[in-house]
Amino acid sequence: MLSTLFFMGMEGRTISDLFINEQIRDREVRVIGVNGEQLGVMPTRDAMKLAEEAGVDLVKIAPTAKPPVCKIVDYGKFKYEQTRKEKEARKKQKTVEIKEIRLSPNIDTNDLNTKVNAARKFISKGDRVKITLRFRGREMAHMNNSKHILDDIAQALSDIAVVDKAPKVEGRSMSMFLAEKR
Repeated sequence: MLSTLFFMGMEGRTISDLFINEQIRDREVRVIGVNGEQLGVMPTRDAMKLAEEAGVDLVKIAPTAKPPVCKIVDYGKFKYEQTRKEKEARKKQKTVEIKEIRLSPNIDTNDLNTKVNAARKFISKGDRVKITLRFRGREMAHMNNSKHILDDIAQALSDIAVVDKAPKVEGRSMSMFLAEKR
């Protein structure tokens, strides 16, 4: 009767962690009826009899409560409903991706505008953007003079984006993160 189907259910528990019928070892439980009505606190044996009379299962849905909460419900149907709810919740979740735009310190104005437009497109889709300024060879000596490029990009995108992480030097590159304004 117990399934090995795993998913996160009530209070972070998986379906297979739920106790049903004879697995419930508590002396007293708070019972919720078939139609969702509160039946109150009663001995587990009485709750089991009520579930048996209704032809369904007694499922412990909140084991950490005092006393534990059990529901009189068809376990198979209950399990199906929970997995369906989880799928719906996953569908509605938005995963935020980080898109990276790479530049060099001697970038021309038109090329910079093209990169800004690309960043604008990514930000409008809801993604975070990492702008990376890569230095090679002698450019390493002039890192501080190139910070204005990242500031210009942040200024150009200030109408739709905010600086999530300020420009920071990491090895041979300087990067900053931009996120959509809320």
